[in-house]
Amino acid sequence: MGKVAWVFPGQGSQVVGMGKAIAEADADARAVFDAADEALGFALSRLCFEGPEEELRLTVNTQPAILTTSAALLAVWKKAAPRPDFVAGHSLGEYSALVAAEALSFVDAVRIVRQRGAFMEEAVPAGRGGMAAVLGMEREALQAIVEAVSAEGDVVELANLNCPGQIVISGTREGVKKAAERAREAGARRVLELAVSGPFHSSLMKPAAERLAKVLVDVPLADARVPVVANVTARPVTQAAEIRRLLVEQVAAPVLWEDSVRTMLEAGVDTFVEIGPGTVLTGLIKKIDRRARCFNVHDPASLDKALAELA
Repeated sequence: MGKVAWVFPGQGSQVVGMGKAIAEADADARAVFDAADEALGFALSRLCFEGPEEELRLTVNTQPAILTTSAALLAVWKKAAPRPDFVAGHSLGEYSALVAAEALSFVDAVRIVRQRGAFMEEAVPAGRGGMAAVLGMEREALQAIVEAVSAEGDVVELANLNCPGQIVISGTREGVKKAAERAREAGARRVLELAVSGPFHSSLMKPAAERLAKVLVDVPLADARVPVVANVTARPVTQAAEIRRLLVEQVAAPVLWEDSVRTMLEAGVDTFVEIGPGTVLTGLIKKIDRRARCFNVHDPASLDKALAELA
């Protein structure tokens, strides 16, 4: 068997009921939810388990909720699974990866992502920014389109390079609209507007990055015990100072997910375990390399199945 990577989902994977089964089945998982409730001063666990969905979907709630669910599953998974060769997470998921790599404590992580979500929501007034997924278009062609639109005064940029033929663009509402129209004209198979509260992973998020930098200055970070493949560079990182710098940059920089997965594949990873709600990353990894073995850990049954197949 080749090398193993644990990967952690980001915003968009949330679902009401997430984490409930693992918290009921395992005391260590329940303790993670209890720690989140105490750290944040409200019942995040109840929001994960019972909703309402509209509240769970708010960025300021979604980010700590997904992190907590992923960390609860991780707490059970790592008791039986050997240490991975790499970890990585998609956007918000990078914080879960840092918890897995023991570079960041869970309590610090959940407090940071709650603030990160608030900073991202507040960086651009509601309705001024947007994001859209562009399907069936080459990176270089779409890059040329967003550069041309931005040069005309409406900011739009590549935000999430997820897998071949799936790229998310982000920017001002007008910039995204213009780029979407031009992408369709240039042959994109489909363009889907995303239901998000802001232009995440674009330069319009720089105010959020600056505010996050001030928070991260006082947060204890250790060198990672497992290499973390960073969103910003798609390269492995272990040193605490570099991790801190990249977390700040990540807010306003594109998520190089396809490149990150290719980095791990080239390093000998052939098995990916997605730990957290949903199966989004598994789908993306399969589109990057059909031969990759992928497992999901999102409840007790999927956790037991993955352990049995990997034994």
